[in-house]
Amino acid sequence: MFKPAVSGPLVSSSAFSLKVLHVIPSVSPTQGGPSFALPLIARSLVRAGVQVDVITTDDDGPGRHLAVTLGERIERDGYGTFHFRKQTEFYKVSLPFRRWVRQHARDYDLIHIHALFSFTSIAAAHAARRAGVPYLIRPLGVLNRWGMDNRRRLLKRLSFRFLETPILNHAVAMHYTARAEQVEAEQSGATARAAVVPLGINVDHFVALPTAEKFFDKFPQAKGRDVVLFLSRVDSKKGFDLLLPAFAKVHARFPDSLLVIAGDGEAAYVSALRAQTAQLGIARDVLWAGFLGGADKLAVFAAATVFTLPSYSENFGIALVEALAAGLACVTTDGVAVSVDVRARDAGIVVPCEIAALADALESMLGNASLRTKFSANARRLALERFSLNAMGQGLVELYTSILIAPPGAASRLELET
Repeated sequence: MFKPAVSGPLVSSSAFSLKVLHVIPSVSPTQGGPSFALPLIARSLVRAGVQVDVITTDDDGPGRHLAVTLGERIERDGYGTFHFRKQTEFYKVSLPFRRWVRQHARDYDLIHIHALFSFTSIAAAHAARRAGVPYLIRPLGVLNRWGMDNRRRLLKRLSFRFLETPILNHAVAMHYTARAEQVEAEQSGATARAAVVPLGINVDHFVALPTAEKFFDKFPQAKGRDVVLFLSRVDSKKGFDLLLPAFAKVHARFPDSLLVIAGDGEAAYVSALRAQTAQLGIARDVLWAGFLGGADKLAVFAAATVFTLPSYSENFGIALVEALAAGLACVTTDGVAVSVDVRARDAGIVVPCEIAALADALESMLGNASLRTKFSANARRLALERFSLNAMGQGLVELYTSILIAPPGAASRLELET
């Protein structure tokens, strides 16, 4: 939680009405964690008494558009969302988006921008400055070393210098979801004052899981096997060059094991991964389940023996938090920000980004039921205490309030309690 930048107690959400606009390039499930996190953020704030709107594009992945009404407020779960047509894939440029945010920025007390290296972020920041409305930025991990070095490195560095740096310099705060994300972003040159508020999930959905039979009915080839579950976007940063050869080692010792990959990615990349499984001799022992949401996602959690997220870089790791809430024994890497909490609370195994270390950890989990039981209890406890919607909503309200009630210049004194 945060100490306000003024003396005395925080103003409660009921006494200090807030109206906040959230900006994000896409809310399509194809875009992974950020698109899942934003509705949870909005719901947590609505619970805390904040008026929330979201503005985004109609992006639904390369070459696709969401089937939504454009330019009109669509209300769900107590908050509104405005979609505008994306006109380019690169940077997701949307001129109707820019017109709307320029016209309506002053309707809000605060603008919360999610993402960098996006047209929507730049347009919203400029509109906020023009309207005299404070804005803060959640960079979604794009300022960490892996992201800066492995995704369009030269283009990102040019963009960061000429486009992102000016909007960062005028932000009232940076919203990070983990301390590790903050450290890496500041090493990349983000010098704006920092605030850390972890993401939260509706933990109630994961405590009472449905029967695993729902998953086995859909994928009968998984029944009776030890399921090693990967559930996230299929992307190179997720560590598939670690996971597939590690699982090949695991399968040699545990021939009943099955790797379930629940997620979608670019067709060419998925095809290359499928070819790699054939080369490793595990093609029949890898189940490509595709994107699973809602009840199907809960069912695969129920069916899993072990969960793994071996990413090189995650600014948070919402899929891992969901697995913790589901009480799964988890294996993750130190590139995932939430791994700090997992290690501190003995809620799973954290390994370096190495094939041998990942294989050893998965074998330890599969071969020791009592170890899985211990991690399961600690995982649920961690998720309930640290990553609930209520905890996230309260943290954000305190952050917003500390910004808006601070005297001029005081916002730079935002502090994180350790």
